Amino acid sequence: MEVTSESKWEGKVRAKLEGPKADQVWTILHDFFNLHKWFPSLSTCYGIEGISSQPGCIRYCAGSSIPASSSNNGCDGDVTVTNWSTERLVDIDSVRRSITYEIVDCNIGFKTYVSTMKVVPRDGENDEEKGCWIEWSFVVNPIQGWELETLISKFDSGLQGMASKIEETLNKESDVPSQSV
Repeated sequence: MEVTSESKWEGKVRAKLEGPKADQVWTILHDFFNLHKWFPSLSTCYGIEGISSQPGCIRYCAGSSIPASSSNNGCDGDVTVTNWSTERLVDIDSVRRSITYEIVDCNIGFKTYVSTMKVVPRDGENDEEKGCWIEWSFVVNPIQGWELETLISKFDSGLQGMASKIEETLNKESDVPSQSV
């Protein structure tokens, strides 16, 4: 299939969380400057401009989730390259529990990238006793040397790891017995 400059890749992955309610998970995900606490392959994430969770704020993320576009930077042999991106928060909606951001700059090959993460009750309604879903969708220009299916697989792997870590943390918190004073 030939890819034209106007075409975009779109993908969406979902992770199911047992137990934690959508509002509990949203409390974690809306913190735009601290994604590294939950996303397995990010070693750091911090604010470089603005106030966390306010539209227009910018974060710096670094880790190893997607290979940098020039993995050896012109060097011979094995070289470890930190993958990084700066990302701007475009929109946040606490009622719908969604966050939309775009990559401003990066070394991983994205020319344009817009992504939305949503936390949705499992039944799609207000009954949250059955847990929730995290949905992560993206639109990106095709990346030379990549296939869309490979990118979706990487997103899915990262999201499953993040959901597992969030689920484990929130389930532990709910298992802590209250102490009498």
